[in-house]
Amino acid sequence: MDIFVALLTGVGLAAACGFRVFVPLFLVSLSMNAGVEMPWGLDSAVQTLVGDDMPWLGQPMVTLGLGVATLVEIGGFYVPWVDNLLDTLATPAALAAGTFISGAFMPEVLGDGATKWAAAVIAGGGSSGLVQATTVLARGTSSATTGGIGNPVVATLELLASVLTTVFAVLIPILVIGLLVVVALFARRLFRRRPPESTPG
Repeated sequence: MDIFVALLTGVGLAAACGFRVFVPLFLVSLSMNAGVEMPWGLDSAVQTLVGDDMPWLGQPMVTLGLGVATLVEIGGFYVPWVDNLLDTLATPAALAAGTFISGAFMPEVLGDGATKWAAAVIAGGGSSGLVQATTVLARGTSSATTGGIGNPVVATLELLASVLTTVFAVLIPILVIGLLVVVALFARRLFRRRPPESTPG
């Protein structure tokens, strides 16, 4: 497996966790139980994910459980104000999921020790954290400007982004670079548009 492809796939799946924590895990677990073959020689990495790092991920009951969790997560983001609470809970979960799922795709030259997981924290945790922070900013902006009415639109875009990012991370990993650049630029724009905090006079 090409080292560059492996890195991009891992980072891409981690970024997808930033949009929705359970969607990438569910799709990977579902693909394993369905016997879907991965392109680019990624089957070995997925086997590592299921066999070593997250052995439970390949179990049919876990796939079912992840499917239910995915539906609950998706539905929760369509409930006004509950979505903002879910953002608080999803942030650490996204960082953890991004780190572990990217760790399985780290090149073999990094070994299985501290070097591998340090790279996973930086690359995977960093990308999922960047995406998650952007979604928090977007939802906060929507809540402030529309009173929460526009939040379902944000939730729908996040869901689509999570599914597409997961698929593209496996099929066309090079697109991950463009995705992260777009997310970073969007986050910067959102941050600049935030109204200044008022100070007590």
